[in-house]
Amino acid sequence: MRRPSGRAPEWGRDPARRVGPGVPAPGGDVAAHGRAPPSHLGARPAVRRRPAGLAGLLDLAPAGDGRFRAGPRSTVAGHAFGGAVAAQSLLAAGRTAPPGRIAHSLHGHFLRPGDVTAPTDLTVSTIRDGGSFSTRSVVAEQHGAAVFTLTASFQTPEDGWQHQLPELDAPAPEELPPLEEVAAAADGRVRQWLDWLAERHAFDFRFAGDLPRLAAERGEPAAPRQGFWLRSREPLPDEPLAQSCGVAYASDMLLLGTSLAPHATAVGAPGVAAASLDHAVWFHEPVRIDQWLFFDQQSSWAGGGRTLCRGRLFDRAGRLVATVAQEGMIRRRPR
Repeated sequence: MRRPSGRAPEWGRDPARRVGPGVPAPGGDVAAHGRAPPSHLGARPAVRRRPAGLAGLLDLAPAGDGRFRAGPRSTVAGHAFGGAVAAQSLLAAGRTAPPGRIAHSLHGHFLRPGDVTAPTDLTVSTIRDGGSFSTRSVVAEQHGAAVFTLTASFQTPEDGWQHQLPELDAPAPEELPPLEEVAAAADGRVRQWLDWLAERHAFDFRFAGDLPRLAAERGEPAAPRQGFWLRSREPLPDEPLAQSCGVAYASDMLLLGTSLAPHATAVGAPGVAAASLDHAVWFHEPVRIDQWLFFDQQSSWAGGGRTLCRGRLFDRAGRLVATVAQEGMIRRRPR
């Protein structure tokens, strides 16, 4: 098993972004309790709140044949985190799959902003149950309108050829400072953003490399890449579906922000409009979200008001456990 070693990839930054084409709804980092994160300029003072954990997020109530309901996440108005509705949709799909079949892929589209004060109704359709694979589609609705659609596929585990091309190239998480230490050493707006990140997600983070957000604050470009260790602060049930849902949640964290690092700006900055369009995750190996995973992220292309971002999740042994891809909208807008 390979130990984390070598140089750390550069990483960008991603305050609140918009989910759904041209609508002001955060996706990768959401104002989950009705408050936007600190913007690139003119950040608001941080207000400490305990972030909601994954266990509560994944508490779905059956509501009839192929239907489930997730309760409101807050009593304070705000837009829902895109990874949250993806995780809930995958859970609903998995609950209708034949026993023993595990999630191996999901593909989703963000349609409208989610509302954390409203319940989410999830309707699952059975597309196919084959000899080894099962396919489900899910529509997540709030206020009578679809906010997210998902297609998920499940497979009966089997043996097969194995290879892995990418390698983990990062320091061990114990070699990197906790998020609280990084925030304490940072200046105003960057510190507020880091405080906001800890407030919004019940995860531990260890960032590898310098913060390109510092370069953006200076008006300097940075590489369209970032990397960090993450783990849930609370354990999830020891079952593959729950763990895959945790990975689906984490897969949406900070990803779109890589696309703006070369342009010396950030999601949430004045003059920037950004939105998640679609999102995909391929689950390669069994994993626990409450143990350290390294998320290597990069933006491979941008043009025409869109960008493509990709991510790879490794465990501590260096196994590639999941691959992520996301297309987003990034536009200049009048100030």
